[in-house]
Amino acid sequence: MNKNFKRTTVTTALPYANGPVHIGHLAGVYVPADIYVRYLRLKGQEVLFIGGSDEHGVPITIRARKEGCTPQDVVDRYHNLIKKSFEEFGISFDVYSRTTSDTHHHLASDFFKTLYEKGEFIEKTSQQYYDEEAKTFLADRYITGECPHCHAEGAYGDQCEKCGSTLSPTDLINPKSTISGSKPVMKETKHWYLPLDKHESWLRQWILEDHKEWRPNVYGQCKSWLDVGLQPRAVSRDLDWGIPVPVEGAEGKVLYVWFDAPIGYISNTKELLPDSWEKWWKDPETRLVHFIGKDNIVFHCIVFPAMLKAEGSYILPDNVPSNEFLNLEDDKISTSRNWAVWLHEYLVDFPGKQDVLRYVLTANAPETKDNNFTWKDFQARNNNELVAVFGNFINRAIVLTHKYFDGKVPALGQLSEYDQATIQEFVDVKKTLEEYLDVFRFRDAQKEAMNLARIGNKYLADTEPWKLAKTDMNRVATIMNISLQIAANLAIAFDPFLPFSAAKLRNMLNIDSFTWESLGSTDLLAEGHALQAAELLFEKIEDSAIDAQIQRLLDTKKANEQAAWQPQAAKEDIQFEDFTKLDIRIGTILEAKPVPKTSKLMQLLVDTGLDKRTIVSGVSESFKPEDMIGKQVPVLINLKPRSFRGIESHGMILYPSDAEGKYLLMSPEREVRPGTVLA
Repeated sequence: MNKNFKRTTVTTALPYANGPVHIGHLAGVYVPADIYVRYLRLKGQEVLFIGGSDEHGVPITIRARKEGCTPQDVVDRYHNLIKKSFEEFGISFDVYSRTTSDTHHHLASDFFKTLYEKGEFIEKTSQQYYDEEAKTFLADRYITGECPHCHAEGAYGDQCEKCGSTLSPTDLINPKSTISGSKPVMKETKHWYLPLDKHESWLRQWILEDHKEWRPNVYGQCKSWLDVGLQPRAVSRDLDWGIPVPVEGAEGKVLYVWFDAPIGYISNTKELLPDSWEKWWKDPETRLVHFIGKDNIVFHCIVFPAMLKAEGSYILPDNVPSNEFLNLEDDKISTSRNWAVWLHEYLVDFPGKQDVLRYVLTANAPETKDNNFTWKDFQARNNNELVAVFGNFINRAIVLTHKYFDGKVPALGQLSEYDQATIQEFVDVKKTLEEYLDVFRFRDAQKEAMNLARIGNKYLADTEPWKLAKTDMNRVATIMNISLQIAANLAIAFDPFLPFSAAKLRNMLNIDSFTWESLGSTDLLAEGHALQAAELLFEKIEDSAIDAQIQRLLDTKKANEQAAWQPQAAKEDIQFEDFTKLDIRIGTILEAKPVPKTSKLMQLLVDTGLDKRTIVSGVSESFKPEDMIGKQVPVLINLKPRSFRGIESHGMILYPSDAEGKYLLMSPEREVRPGTVLA
């Protein structure tokens, strides 16, 4: 950390108030941010922790339309649910507010006007889809049609969820409005744009040269955007839910949610500290840190800094420790499919076990790559680490002290070589933890804290004071003193990670608080200090509790399959001559590899009997490349070539799909010659 920083402003991505929070949100953003803030507070540093709900934008209006209520009804319900869940889970925000607040509306509007009056925007007129029946311009998600790539029905105006292709509304075949069902028309509309290209030069220097310490995933994504070249980005849109654009001639237009939402960090601060908020956002001696998921990197590293720079009086972020994504039971977390572990449900199903989830999510933190959460791993880490190592050590140390010394810290006698070696193992724990925490390596830091518990557990197991109690109580006193000092150190080391358990441990040790500076000390508990009675820090989680969670997911998957599968409507009749134009043959896949920088595309080399040709297919989420090689599949070989990511594809492989949209291979029941025609 720059030694000139006097304080730190920490923000977390604002969750959309159109649904509850799940473990993917927690692992990616909120648990690591809370760990970091608690660490800074423990060190006695001045820090402000800002959170809030993002309550504008199309996802809110879609949810409201689906539920037959107003957008305000939706955000009120989910904002309160999210806020309560965070509080119960121990996410220690100094303020958790919302973007529908009066403070936010005024500040966001003033921010826009400042940039507008400085000439920082450009105005552009464009043609956009308009629903004449509903008398409204249509956001991309309010337009559906046939995908031009895979020809699936129901593709959205921004993406086909079947093949994963990124789309524009004008790409859709037979587009229609999801509001009225009518065919939209193109209509002229005016919007304001932030010319990011104007900021490209200083952004390149600031990110690529001045912040090489940023995580590789953050640095790399920013570099990719800068290398391609930045383009102007609209800051307004045609919508009736949001903050009205505060200039003349902007009726029916609101601030685009990407522009409005990050200003929420500032407005929430102002709401909390109306008289002193500026020092947290405008003083160069304040450090700004954004905790986000990888889908928000560009907004927080390029777009929001460009907004702040254009305004002119704000500090820029010093670091943006973004995580990758967390999967659930080897499948992507999906709110639309209800494939998630929801925080508010977890708090009901596992009362008092907030720290267990915090521990497991940190242990599996997707800091450098996507990671996976499974209920069996959750159970194993609780039973084998929290219970068997940490909890077991604390319980034995305090119970034995009560048994042999009336619950008072015994005197430290002469140290053996093993005592000295054990002490030496943990005296540097503070330095090691700081090395990890200061660079946002929370997974490694927590592992180091647990190693301290392992040291204590091993020390008691090796010295066996319960046996020595028959012959040498002076030796037992020394062993228990050292054990209790380790226990006190654990109360400090785990405070940022497991706040509920650390508080419980401090209560057993009869200590109100410790300072971070004392971590690693061997005299945290004075001779004669009285302890409270021992309590179990953690309890074993039985198979039945885990089986119930796994069954819930299986039920969800089955319900999704039943709801999702329905035969597509038959297409219009064609003439026999139309069918004869299709040349479909059996091809053999010779080579397969993923297309770089895509999650769904796979590049295949296929022997069609006539030639060996390249075909790009959107099946990477359904098959591994090695599983494709040697398979015989039906191929439409006379489809006009198309380019995907610079790769020219000559044909289309035909696949059926299951209810979840996963593709299946369709092959002849016995091997045939490549080029065999399907009749």
